[in-house]
Amino acid sequence: MKIWFLVLTLFGLGMTRTASAEDPQDLAAKGYRWVTVNGPYACPSEQEVRHVTGDPTDATEMQMVEDGTAYYLIPGTLVQVLRDDPANGMSEILLGGITRPLWTYTKYLTPRPIHDTYGVVETPETYGFIDPSDFGGAAIPDTAVTAKPQPHGTAPNLQAQ
Repeated sequence: MKIWFLVLTLFGLGMTRTASAEDPQDLAAKGYRWVTVNGPYACPSEQEVRHVTGDPTDATEMQMVEDGTAYYLIPGTLVQVLRDDPANGMSEILLGGITRPLWTYTKYLTPRPIHDTYGVVETPETYGFIDPSDFGGAAIPDTAVTAKPQPHGTAPNLQAQ
């Protein structure tokens, strides 16, 4: 009985993996890359990336993260490259859940899939990318969703600012 349960479990896991797997070469051809570093190395401008990586201190990194001028990259996270700046070795990227483009060094990205912290290879369908075509070709609105403080035990009231 235990062997049959093991066989069925492995079969089920194998089917799930093949059903949701998209060819990594196809994703790379569409401009998707996986992050290879851990740190606040994505910023709205190239200058800010240079600043946070040039002479990194804990205080500088913390201040930039608090100000919203630096975003953490985590190994295995999927990003979409919008354009490359080979002269500076940087790429403009979209990071799932963030509506504005960010810059990071191209060396922090790879076209080969990397498992995230949960052991999963992220794909566009599983990571939460905002498709610009959903907005009819217009620019993606730069709105932040914030949670207003609520009394203990009640759900937050989310609204766009």
